[in-house]
Amino acid sequence: MSRLLTASAVAVLSLALVSGAQPAGAVSAPPDGTFPARIELPDGFQPEGIAIGPGPTAWFGSRADGDIYELSLRTGEGRVISQGPGTPSLGLKSDRDDRLYVAGGTSGTARVVDSETGAVLRDIPLAEAPTATPTFVNDVVLTKDAAWFTDSNRPQLYRVARGADGEPAATATTLPLTGEWVQSSGLSANGISTTPTGRALLVVNSTSGLLYRVDPATGVATEVDLGGASLTSGDGMLRHGRTLYVVRNRLNEIAVLRLSRSGLTGRLVRTIDSGDLASTTSFDVPTTVARFGSRLYLPNARFTTPATPSTDYWVTKVPARAGE
Repeated sequence: MSRLLTASAVAVLSLALVSGAQPAGAVSAPPDGTFPARIELPDGFQPEGIAIGPGPTAWFGSRADGDIYELSLRTGEGRVISQGPGTPSLGLKSDRDDRLYVAGGTSGTARVVDSETGAVLRDIPLAEAPTATPTFVNDVVLTKDAAWFTDSNRPQLYRVARGADGEPAATATTLPLTGEWVQSSGLSANGISTTPTGRALLVVNSTSGLLYRVDPATGVATEVDLGGASLTSGDGMLRHGRTLYVVRNRLNEIAVLRLSRSGLTGRLVRTIDSGDLASTTSFDVPTTVARFGSRLYLPNARFTTPATPSTDYWVTKVPARAGE
């Protein structure tokens, strides 16, 4: 993210460290040059989703107005790169061609944003016309040939095809969830990932605490055997190899699961919570997670704190292998 850290910015940051002042959106980097454990976001931003990389650049979506904020994980310096449409930007994923895929929450849409320019490349309607059940497009995962979105209010996923060059289609198809899927009265399908083989999808039901393996061709869902472990309040997910990180938002913790290759079974191997954090940071309802190197980064949505223009929000860093 060298475009954000100019020589003058370095000078301002150095002056701030000496004087005690701190530029907006920046963090006092430790003297040893390590990445900070806590990174401030703009006051009132109301973060929800996060995407990282390539490189130490992160993007965040605002559930307040849909703005996309870019920052350096190294310095904390950041800026809004794309003005929102006035509706939420929730789950985010980035690809290797500078595209951000954005879950649009109550808008029932997905946006694809150029992370270099902030331009909206696609504004894709996902949900059908409004019904008695409002839509809530919550999260997204990228596969080789598609972007998949969850709807927390309706038992279905949305598929946006991606061409051989990664270019997204302008329309989406709907995949109803069937098989063992049980729709809850509260938020249902939330975080989404892929199985270790990449042949199927994993979807967490926030209210029931169940994890499902979903066949992307048929929509048939099979409950993943977690040996009795519950994932209530399950929100964003991240898979790294056969390790699945599931953020349990209001519990202020991350469940770390070891999956079988098929994704049909898994076991809870540890939990990351406030005891694993540096003394300079904290959890306050983290919603999702992304990884850079050996560290995890989580935006704190602070759902239990009144949202005002002056409410502070931040990103928390934690070791990916914390709790062992």
